[in-house]
Amino acid sequence: MVGQPRSQAALLGALLVGVAVSFVLSITVLPWLPVTTYFLWLLVALLVLRPGPVFVVVVSACVLAVIAAVARNEVSAARWLALVELMVAGALVVLITTHRKGSLPVLGAQDFLADLRARLDAHSTIPPLPSGWQAQSAMLASAGGIYTGDFLVAHRDSDGDSLEVILVDVCGSGAAAAPAALQFAGALNGMIGSLGAVELFAAANRFLLRQSDDEHFATAVHLEVDLTDGSYTITSAGHPPAMRFDLPTHEWVIDNARGTALGVTSEPELHRSEGRIFPGEALMFYTDGVIETRNSPIDAGIAWLQRIAKEAVHDGFPGAAKRVMGQVSGGDDDRAVLILSRDPISAGRSPG
Repeated sequence: MVGQPRSQAALLGALLVGVAVSFVLSITVLPWLPVTTYFLWLLVALLVLRPGPVFVVVVSACVLAVIAAVARNEVSAARWLALVELMVAGALVVLITTHRKGSLPVLGAQDFLADLRARLDAHSTIPPLPSGWQAQSAMLASAGGIYTGDFLVAHRDSDGDSLEVILVDVCGSGAAAAPAALQFAGALNGMIGSLGAVELFAAANRFLLRQSDDEHFATAVHLEVDLTDGSYTITSAGHPPAMRFDLPTHEWVIDNARGTALGVTSEPELHRSEGRIFPGEALMFYTDGVIETRNSPIDAGIAWLQRIAKEAVHDGFPGAAKRVMGQVSGGDDDRAVLILSRDPISAGRSPG
């Protein structure tokens, strides 16, 4: 990987060799090598090196360019103007490198973020479910990006009778939230299935409180459902209230309240609810980005989602999560929708 120490040392060495070759050629074959050639090494350094090595390349290029001009007695106004431009460009490269978020080079950062995306996608996979059950999710990053701070982790027990899912919304959005999301996803993935919801959220809360960054907090909702009879327990930590599709009324009804976010206080308030998903019914979970807008209160957003989700399942549950997401206007927050449903009972089939 470009950002690894060994790779950085090799790249720095190669760039310094390039600068040295440019210097030698500028002494011996001046017409072939104008000062602008050194700009190439500055650009490459900006793309592939960390801040420290970038500074070494910039200083080397600027110093050797001046020495070459003096050695050749090139004192024309055009030559000195080009040298000044080279130094200004070098200063800008150093400034950009030292002030960008993180210490990875540009190309290394892209590789790193791509790896984050692949890992988060791997975490956000629900295990295969038994016949009669369907799970679907849809996620979008803020402002049309490809990296999101919303994610889910899931676990199905060894006998296959119980499913646990946690939907999380970490502080921040887009690529800036992706590293924290991956770190938190790894922690939750190691605890889900071995701790109850309350104990799991307590451990997750301690994990976030131990982070050095004051902005490490997250909302989360935990679902545990018995896949044999549809009974479930929902535990919410600051998350928007879950909704249940009620078959008799064909309405999405609010199932539980929010609680408080994890990573804010030593004892977060958790809200719990219990119920049962009957055939033809479903549970829906979502993150703040789906319902929040700058110009309307949360309650209005929840009421809007109830209407949109009702329309989305009018012809059945398959594809409903994407249909709901398609109605969400773009914004500056990540968005996620998760729907767990039971197939309706067909003629001649008894309830499970």
